[in-house]
Amino acid sequence: MHTLNIKSTKELKEFFRYKGKNTPVISGHRGGMVKGFPENSIETFENTLRHTPAFYEIDPRLTKDSVVVLMHDATLDRTTNGKGKVSDYTYAELQQFRLRDPEGHVTDYKIPTLKEAILWSRGKTVLNLDRKDVPPEMTAKILTECKNDIIMITVHTAEQAKFYHDYNPNWMFSVLVKTEEAFAEYVAAGIPYSNMMAYIGPENKPENKILLDMLHAKGVMAMISAAPTYDKLPNAAERAENYRETFAQGVDVLESDLPIEVSEAINDRR
Repeated sequence: MHTLNIKSTKELKEFFRYKGKNTPVISGHRGGMVKGFPENSIETFENTLRHTPAFYEIDPRLTKDSVVVLMHDATLDRTTNGKGKVSDYTYAELQQFRLRDPEGHVTDYKIPTLKEAILWSRGKTVLNLDRKDVPPEMTAKILTECKNDIIMITVHTAEQAKFYHDYNPNWMFSVLVKTEEAFAEYVAAGIPYSNMMAYIGPENKPENKILLDMLHAKGVMAMISAAPTYDKLPNAAERAENYRETFAQGVDVLESDLPIEVSEAINDRR
């Protein structure tokens, strides 16, 4: 596998530090989705790593008995052969269901827990925990129990980042930054530049240059998510061109439902 074998939080911060001209970094949105491999599953994470180095955005959700599992939607209907709300089932009850791939086919894969994913990721990749319905206190407790600080946490406000930073100053954050004022709020909250990667939106646009210059001046890498935009283009060649253009415009990290395609696109250019 093409692993990101990051051994320490110092190495983690160095990996996500803007250094003037970075190697493009790929993030698999929900792990990356191709035929036979469902989103938010360890099997999919492993499949993506067979093709390209990547880290992964994942979606923690609570079961009825307060086990944290990986599931993007609040309901089971789209991504499993089950029905109803995740929160209406215990973890044991969820084990009867199987995950669906992007084409809707039922696979043999079960819904994993957050703990299983974090423990699996050690020495292989970095997991970026999106915000769903899990209380921050519970997320912090699970991360501490797993003894794996090679992780990233998505935060939408400086207040959210401060909670986690006060809990463990080593943790990295994917911070929502669409304006200079938003970035200033994180700095004012005491979040070090070295602990931040900035998500700046879903598309390339001229206004991004101001944000990119500001972030890069502080050593902070910037990420765009192609999941709601370029990944939806029907033509593979057009998708590839937009992936390449995203990096050409100065973005450092591209989050995509199709990380294998992104890797092929940027390697073809070289």
